[in-house]
Parts: sequence; structure tokens; C-alpha cells
Amino acid sequence: MDMQFAPQPLVTDPRRRLILFFFLMTAMFMATLDNQIVSTALPTIVGEFGHLERFGWIGSAYLLALSAVMPLYGKLGDLFGRKYVMMAAIMIFTVGSAVCGLAVSMNTLIAARVLQGLGGGGIMVSIFAVNADLFEPRERARYQSYSSLVLMASGAIGPVLGGTMSDLFGWRSIFLVNVPIGLIALAGLAMMLPYRKPHRRPRIDYAGALLLALTTTSIVLATDSSELFGALVSPQSIAIVAFGVVCAVTWVFVERRAPEPIVPLELFRNSTFNLLLVISIMGGAIAIGMVNYLALFLQTTTGLSPSAAGLLFILLTGGLVCGSLSAGRIISKTGRYKPFAIASLTCSAIAFALMSQIHAGTPIAFIGAIMMLHGIGIGLAQQVPVIGVQNAASARDVGAATGSVTLSRMGGASIAISIYGAIIASQLNKVGVSIPGVADIEQLTPKMMASLPEASRQSVADLYAAAFSPLFLTACAFAVIGLVAALMLKPVQLPRAGETIRPQPTTAEAAE
Repeated sequence: MDMQFAPQPLVTDPRRRLILFFFLMTAMFMATLDNQIVSTALPTIVGEFGHLERFGWIGSAYLLALSAVMPLYGKLGDLFGRKYVMMAAIMIFTVGSAVCGLAVSMNTLIAARVLQGLGGGGIMVSIFAVNADLFEPRERARYQSYSSLVLMASGAIGPVLGGTMSDLFGWRSIFLVNVPIGLIALAGLAMMLPYRKPHRRPRIDYAGALLLALTTTSIVLATDSSELFGALVSPQSIAIVAFGVVCAVTWVFVERRAPEPIVPLELFRNSTFNLLLVISIMGGAIAIGMVNYLALFLQTTTGLSPSAAGLLFILLTGGLVCGSLSAGRIISKTGRYKPFAIASLTCSAIAFALMSQIHAGTPIAFIGAIMMLHGIGIGLAQQVPVIGVQNAASARDVGAATGSVTLSRMGGASIAISIYGAIIASQLNKVGVSIPGVADIEQLTPKMMASLPEASRQSVADLYAAAFSPLFLTACAFAVIGLVAALMLKPVQLPRAGETIRPQPTTAEAAE
């Protein structure tokens, strides 16, 4: 039978571990906040620089760069030790933030966002991998749930903070504020985090990293092609898909021969790893991918102002906090994570099925209750894929496995954002009705909507409610695919510190 020992934690002093964890969370808050904080400041930035057609790229450039480098950072941490890799990522992110804050045109801003993403991807992966070094598997479940809370808190606070800061200090402040925070996190890690030297000589698979980055980028660009090229199927989008397929096939050949592959292909022979990847992709699609669309839905169908819609997100975050904390505690005690994956995706599937039936004029309290249910759903399984793959992978591949899961979550979110956007655009294009006082429904801001006559406002709300119905059904389908994968997981029990890790007996073995 296959056995391995759970390694001892990197830092044994509990107080020092907590301080370190605080610095890690500061870095993570900074990297994830940047994904959300820009959303409310975007109209102001476009007002200054123009180029409305490149609006989406301020967010996409960051997410793409973030996703592309995640597996590379996981590998670098396994090879060189996590401390210096993580510090380099924070440094790149901080420099990128400074350049964003000093940007002179839309193009410089997009380029600086790519630089930020190159650092942000490293921060995200390194944090989960450092957590694996700091805490033993069961205790890790509790701390991963705190990490997930920080992720979600940044999602909830981001839009409000971005709007407030750009009103008070101008939009540049939302980027420049990262510079002092980044320097504090760097100083804290330099002093507090011990350097654990890896036992092997680093050999980096640059070809594999580049091919994986190109494959990821091709997938996101292909799903975005309706906005980029005006149609989902166009010569450019077909060329991008073909290029992506060539990159993916070449990547498999390169990884087979590489002495230190970016994502070791033997991970894919492990059914637990594959199922958790599917759960992670669907989780990204329904959790991260949905945030901006839920905000748009609330503002267009209920007539709520941006700040009032933001308050409803507190219910979503509240549900998330409850789900995440309780799941972290119970996984710590029982060592079992499969039930949480099943419960989580069931909650989200029910929430989106209900959302698809909502019409304009539905009581706000009912919508709030559904958002809370969705929040609890996301929270319950927030840390399951990371804990699961870290337990399933061998000690030498923990970084690569963590990177793959985090990448799949971001990739799922990027692809879903494009799919949801295409659904809304096609639904609104079908309409073709003219509403008094509305020149172009897609350029209608919440402020403009509030000033419309009552009948026009009702017509807009009805149109959007009808357009969102297929979007929510698509999200429900994503949740169901994730649920099927969760049901197929093996009933693994996580080891305690110093225990040997035994695979669970299969039902056939147990019956004997």
C-alpha cells in the first residue's frame, strides 16, 4: 500500500506562525482586491483616457497574466524554495501598481495591469503553498478557510472601496495605495519567514510554462471573440482556437519529456486530482465569474443604486463567511472534505435555478435570501479543491498541484465571464424595441435609469430580467457539472500531523 509521512510544519512557534499568516493575508488581500477595486472606477478612467472599446481589457489583462503565470510560480516555489519566489512576486506586483498609478494612456495602463498580474499570480499560488509548509493537513483546513474569507472580503469590499477612493482622491489612488502595503508585506516576510532549501537542483521547464500560458490565453480570447471580433465564429476566432489546440498538444509532448515538468502529467492519472480540477473550474465560473453580472442584474432589474446593490452583496459575503468558517472547522475535526463539495454545489445549483425564475418586481428580501444561499454554497467548498489536491499529490509536487487548481479556478472565471457577456449581449440584441428616453440600452448607467419615467424603467427592468434568465440557467448547469464531479470523489480522510497518509479502501476492498 502507498504510504507517505505528513511533513513537519516549517515554523513551530504558534505566535510567529500567526504573525506570518497575517503578512501572507495582507499580500493576498492586496492581489485579490485589485481584481475587484477597478470595477467601480472604470467609468472614470475611460472618461479620462477614452478608448471605451478597450474597457474590458483593464480587467481581462490582469486576470489573463495572473492565470498564465500561476503554474510557473508553483513550480519555481517547489524548486527554489517558497520564500524568495513569493518576495519576487510581491515586488513585481508593487512595481506594476506604481506604473498603473502613473499611467499616461489606456495602453500604458493595460500593459501595467499585465505586469501587476504577473506578480499577482505568484502571490496567489505562493500563499497557498506556504500555508502547506506552515500548517499540518487538518489545521491547514482551518487556515485555508481564513484565506478564503480574505479572498471573499476583497471581493465584497473592492467595488465600494474603489468607488469611494476614486471619488475622494482620484482613480490613481486605488493603484498607488498598493505600494506601501506591498513594501510592508515584503519587509514582514523577509524578517519572519524561514527559508527552507529544497532538496533538489532546479531545472525549469520554460517551454512547458510558455505553452501552457499560450493555451490559457487562447481559450480566454476565443470565448471573448464575440466582443473582440464582432462574432463568436469568425476567421480570427477559428485561428485562435486552432492555435490553442496546437499549443495544448505540443504542451503534452513537452511535459512528457521534461525532467521537471510544470504540471507533472502523472497528476492527471489520479482521479481525485482530475475531479477536483473540474470542481475548481466550475467553482470559478459560478463564484468569481458571477460577481459583476449579479451587480448588473440587481441594478437593472430592481432599480437599486450601486451602493444599495453593494449592500445586498453583504448578504452574499455573510453567507460565504458562515459557510467557509463552519466548513474549515468541521474539516479540521473530521478530516473529510467530500460532503462539503456536494453540499456546496447543491446550494449553488438551487440558487441559480431560483434566480432564473425572478422577474422585475420580485421582493428584494427574496433576492437577498437567494444571494445568501449562493454565498453559503460558495463558502462551504471554497478550500476543498486546494486541500484535496495538496493531500492527493506527493510532497514534491504540492506547489505544481496547488498552482494547477488555482489556475483552473481563475481560468473557469475568465471563460465564464466571456460566456455570460455573450449571452447578455445576444439577448439584448434580439430585443429591437425602442423604449422612450433610451437611445442605447447597453449604455444605460444606473443614474440614467433612475431618471427615466416609470413606464420606461419598468420596460428596461423586464428586458434585463428576460435576458438574465438564460445566463442564470447556464450558471446552474455549471453547478450541476461540478456536483456530478463532487459525487464521484473518493471519501478521503485527511491525516493528522506525523500520521501516515493511507489511501481510503474502495467499497470493493471494504466489502471483503
